Amino acid sequence: MLKWIVRIFFVVAGATLGFLFIPELFQMMSVNGPDWLFEPYVGATLGAFVLYAVSIFVSDLIVNFFRLIEETVVKAPIVDVLSGSLGLTVGLITGHLLGSPLTQLGWEFVSNVVPIFLTILMGYLGFQIGFKKRDELMQLVLTVRSLKGKEKKKEDLGYKHSGKQLKILDTSVIIDGRIADICQTGFLEGTLVIPGFVLEELQHIADSSDSLRRNRGRRGLDILNKIQKELPIDVEIYDGDFEEIQEVDSKLVKLAKLTSGMVVTNDFNLNKVCDLQGVQVLNINDLANAVKPVVLPGEQLQVLVIKDGKEHHQGVAYLDDGTMIVVEGGREFMHKKIAVVVTSVLQTSAGRMIFAKPASLEEAL
Repeated sequence: MLKWIVRIFFVVAGATLGFLFIPELFQMMSVNGPDWLFEPYVGATLGAFVLYAVSIFVSDLIVNFFRLIEETVVKAPIVDVLSGSLGLTVGLITGHLLGSPLTQLGWEFVSNVVPIFLTILMGYLGFQIGFKKRDELMQLVLTVRSLKGKEKKKEDLGYKHSGKQLKILDTSVIIDGRIADICQTGFLEGTLVIPGFVLEELQHIADSSDSLRRNRGRRGLDILNKIQKELPIDVEIYDGDFEEIQEVDSKLVKLAKLTSGMVVTNDFNLNKVCDLQGVQVLNINDLANAVKPVVLPGEQLQVLVIKDGKEHHQGVAYLDDGTMIVVEGGREFMHKKIAVVVTSVLQTSAGRMIFAKPASLEEAL
């Protein structure tokens, strides 16, 4: 179909050019012949036949060129297409406005050639600027959507919208799954942003040949599906990418800077990188540690000693929330439920650790 459209265009163009110029060309060349040979309609017919013959040889090249452009545009992310098109449109309009005064000068070269060249140049510049600024454009769209409906009075009163900031999820926190429970409780406000490069990483993990990685990836995709369809929270998919950056963590930090958002993770290293880069971060592990029951020295607990400790005569037990309790002299109570008295509590980056002694030993002292 496209090939016939190209050929019809060549025929129409040939007929138009033949109608306008072939009779004059014959006269300039002093061609001898009957009067009807110099009729415009004869010229139109000759021009149509000539360009139709040309189209037979070049139509395939033109069609392949258009199909290559079509495949390139279809494969490109919609953000790239829209930003490039917007920049091209603005550039062409700017070039036309700049070139219009030049057509009034009366100089043939300046009036006819320069405006065309200026329009093409501005269109190219507009496309390049729009394409390369696509991340900032997406940032603007996300920011406007996240701030939609916010009352002006709150802003005048110094209302801080940190709770309404964009929450950008990383791969580890999606696979972890606790983010869905937090969203369900309503403690997390604002809009969740799921970058396209995080989705790609999840898909690669889900397609892994290793069964453990494959199950983790599929769990992450199931968690995203639950958040998007079942939970009462806004979810946005960010289709942009930072092709000059290879690491997913670095891309997350870059996106958070562009959108003034917060990275949600349980990756300790990413947490440190965000702190160094001045990016706000919400660490699910920090939240889990913060909501664990408070245990004070001197309190008495009932625990089950389940294994040996690292030091001599130590036993190890766990609370229901996973907090490890090191029981001094607890090795002789292995696999028994005993009362212990808390002696000290140690808070580390890996979590909380409780040291205790059997209540019977404490009472004997």
